Amino acid sequence: MDIVMYSLFIFIIICILIICYITIFNKFQGYIIRVNEAEANIDSVLRKRFDLLNKSIGIINGNIECDKEVLEIIVKLRSRKLTNFELDRLLYDAINEFHHYKAEYPTLCECENFIKIGASISESESEIYALRRYYNDVITDYNKAVRTFPSNVVALTCHYQQKTYFDGKNMTDQVINDFKL
Repeated sequence: MDIVMYSLFIFIIICILIICYITIFNKFQGYIIRVNEAEANIDSVLRKRFDLLNKSIGIINGNIECDKEVLEIIVKLRSRKLTNFELDRLLYDAINEFHHYKAEYPTLCECENFIKIGASISESESEIYALRRYYNDVITDYNKAVRTFPSNVVALTCHYQQKTYFDGKNMTDQVINDFKL
């Protein structure tokens, strides 16, 4: 009778451990889905910003005489594969150049399409800010789960690693590999 009780007790403990593992595993799957969703949304807004800046090149070239290539960063980005982190940083530089043209050439501000592009770029800034914040919140929850017990056991068995935050600091500096972990 004792062996049956011990066997039943061990079976119940194993079942509880399996249920806990599955629950924590599912929690990680939820985080991964939310991270992927946030990355997709950020990617969508970044592509929208890229397209807006790309459209503005023709408008700028059509309205001003310039010796150098307009929005050279955008032209160089057309054929490169970049992460969202890198694309965001480079688009930020291109947007600064866009605003430079806007300030330096008042004739551009008379062009309706240029004004629309400027308004859309400003709109996208608030969108990207909100998406960065959401992404970082999800990453914080995910990283906490990777580092704390008992979910770190599941993270180790499934090879889940900590993820980097989307850098929201001042992007005018030259340091580009300083994303927080």
